[in-house]
Amino acid sequence: MRGDGDGWVFDPDGARYWGRYGAAGLLLCASMGDDGVGVLLQHRAVWSHQGDTWGLPGGARDSHESAVDAAVREAHEEAGVDVEVIEVLESEVTHEAVSGWTYTTVIARVPEPVATTANGESAELRWVPEDQVDDLPLHPAFGRAWPDLRQRLR
Repeated sequence: MRGDGDGWVFDPDGARYWGRYGAAGLLLCASMGDDGVGVLLQHRAVWSHQGDTWGLPGGARDSHESAVDAAVREAHEEAGVDVEVIEVLESEVTHEAVSGWTYTTVIARVPEPVATTANGESAELRWVPEDQVDDLPLHPAFGRAWPDLRQRLR
């Protein structure tokens, strides 16, 4: 479903960002028993911007949405996450471009890893122990934000 936020924003240097009103993603965490805390990651489809990397389910914000609303909606659309079981903890702008475009990471939790269903934007969805996230080829912006986000999970 296309929203009014779908579209590119361009910085003066030519860098481009998806989401006319910014973008948001959901960092969903859960206890994985002896494996500690796990996070839900999305292996981005090859055809997508920065494809074949791992990051968060997320995408463009629509004009009427908060970052939290957008992140939760996108997690439902891209990963089939049941929005009724999510407890939102906090949100943080983890990237801001020269143009003013922002990406907000919304941190949320569920009591245990929930079932997921990938849409066409995902090559795979996986619950990953937080100490193994760095072993994956991460989306560049998520990779830069991950060390701080990981600390916030504790």
